[in-house]
Amino acid sequence: MTDSNIRPPAHPPETTEGWYALHQILRWNRPQLRAMDAARLVSLREAAASMLTSMANPEVGGWTAVVPLIGNRADVMLVHFRPTLDDIGEAQRMLATLELLDALEPIYSFLSVTEAGLYHASAQLAAAAAARGGAVGDEIHRADMATRVEAERGSAHVQRRLFPVQPPEMPYVCFYPMSKRRVPGQNWYALSLEERSRLMMAHGMTGRGYAGRVMQVISGALGLDAWEWGVTLFAADPLTFKKIVTDMRFDEVSAQYAEFGDFYVGKRVEPGEWMEGVGR
Repeated sequence: MTDSNIRPPAHPPETTEGWYALHQILRWNRPQLRAMDAARLVSLREAAASMLTSMANPEVGGWTAVVPLIGNRADVMLVHFRPTLDDIGEAQRMLATLELLDALEPIYSFLSVTEAGLYHASAQLAAAAAARGGAVGDEIHRADMATRVEAERGSAHVQRRLFPVQPPEMPYVCFYPMSKRRVPGQNWYALSLEERSRLMMAHGMTGRGYAGRVMQVISGALGLDAWEWGVTLFAADPLTFKKIVTDMRFDEVSAQYAEFGDFYVGKRVEPGEWMEGVGR
């Protein structure tokens, strides 16, 4: 084999992480709700609304959103962002204490952590290491990468991605999981870091075209869930979800390498507003 036939190593990109995220997709057991005494149901609704309101902005940081789903076999999506995995576990335990939520049947859940993939920086530093005769992962490369990660993490743009704030002017929510394809001839993980960086930069430009109309939260799930990433979109107009997903599917990276799970769409409401309609 000649040198020209040797593929460059497929190094993973550096990432920096923020809050853990849990998306819970749930459906009401309506016969169970209808069997409840009316006065008891009112009391249980009030307790659930109070608990969910306290979880909306917990003392540990992060937030919880209640998103009744539209056009789906499930009824609601609860979205939790918390600083640590243990905090996510505590949010689960708090919900488990609510008697009313015993009537909610789990349909799907997705565990992940917000991330910023530093493809461009990773490709640059890999090339710099090769140019000086070093290698990815050597002492100089690790030091350079630590400096770059610190700088990237400190930027306002990356902070918004890692620690997202609920946009009050964008009540509609769309969530879907996705992975990169791993089949012969279309294996994302066999591509060089430089090629993946090029593809992701082009993909990112499409997303930037929707700045001000969509807030995107990307969360990584490798090692945490069956799918590899979760995408949570917020918008003022739900039609924007169709537009941005269509545009992004025509990017080379999605057209060639993306696999998508189910889509969940709804409109965020306050916990008390959601509870008022339960059982009616």
